[in-house]
Parts: sequence; structure tokens; C-alpha cells
Amino acid sequence: MATDVEKMLRDYYEVWNSHDVEKIASFLADEFLYEDVPAGKAHRDKEEFKASWRDFFAACPDFRVEWKSLFVAGDWAGGEWVMSGTQTGDWPILPATGKSFTLRGAAIIELKDGKIKRNADYWDMVSLLTQLGVMPSG
Repeated sequence: MATDVEKMLRDYYEVWNSHDVEKIASFLADEFLYEDVPAGKAHRDKEEFKASWRDFFAACPDFRVEWKSLFVAGDWAGGEWVMSGTQTGDWPILPATGKSFTLRGAAIIELKDGKIKRNADYWDMVSLLTQLGVMPSG
């Protein structure tokens, strides 16, 4: 049986699939840190966070993410996920490729008062660039 925290985290990831940045941000504590470690991006400001993800979803309109495993230990949680999508629009450092990607990754999450205080995502940048055709495979 899922705990309240597990349910909240599954709901958080499902909201990402709706691309509703207001709902995504509602899961974050007032003082938060969202880190996309491979991309070297960190957000502490909700408006900046929402603007960045609006741009990403516009460039990758079929983006999806799904938990594959999840653990909760006190105020900490984490697990493995799979994200996928097609880059149909430009990203800040990469023009549109029109190619799809599927990546495995992991998240470490710190919780505070039922909200996400810190979310650090880890995934393989080389795999993404290879799938998008901008880096040779092998």
C-alpha cells in the first residue's frame, strides 16, 4: 500500500505529463531548489522555474516521465524514472532535431512539510545527444 508521500510523488510526476507548470510548481516548497544536474541548471525561483519548463514543453510537446521505482525514507525520497519525448523546437543550446529520445534517470528528493524542498535529477547527457543525432554513437 502506498504511503501519502509515495502518492504525492506519483501525483507530482503525473502532473509533469500534463505540462501544467502551475500545478507542477504547486508541489514545491516556498524555498526550494530544483537541479537538473547534467544540464547544469538550478532553479530557486518559481517564476523562473515555470518559464524554463514552459519553453521546454513547447519544444518537446510529447514529453512524458514515469516512475519505475520509488523509495521514501523519512524526509528523503528518490527513485528511477524514464523520460521520453521528441525535440520539435529549439532548446537554448540545441536547435530542433525532430528526433525522439527515451532516457533513464534518477531523482533524489528532500521533503519539508509535505512539499518538495529539493529535487535533483540525474540522467545521461551523452545518451540524449546521441539519440538526438548531435553526437556520434559508439
